[in-house]
Amino acid sequence: MAVEADQVAAFLGRPEDAAILATAEQAIPIVTTMVKAYIRGNGFDWEPNDELEAVIVTASARMVSNPGGLPVDTAAGPFTQSLRGAFQGWTLAELFVLNRYRRRAV
Repeated sequence: MAVEADQVAAFLGRPEDAAILATAEQAIPIVTTMVKAYIRGNGFDWEPNDELEAVIVTASARMVSNPGGLPVDTAAGPFTQSLRGAFQGWTLAELFVLNRYRRRAV
């Protein structure tokens, strides 16, 4: 089963947010391609397995949360939100999964 935008939106806790869904639609193919490249196609039979799908969802969620990768501050009344992170590579947990499938030189 391929990763869908609603999976990423649900992971972010915003399943009905149209902007999140639209951005996820763009992020998923990019992250899927990066996963395929990292593992050199191993583990894919046109569709990622459950473990690789989880990596695609979590990495896409980071990309969707701050697509520009720039620091963003927003304020609403006395509340402020500061986004400083973005997709800058794989997390340690994602690497544990990806390295299980990565083809290595002999």
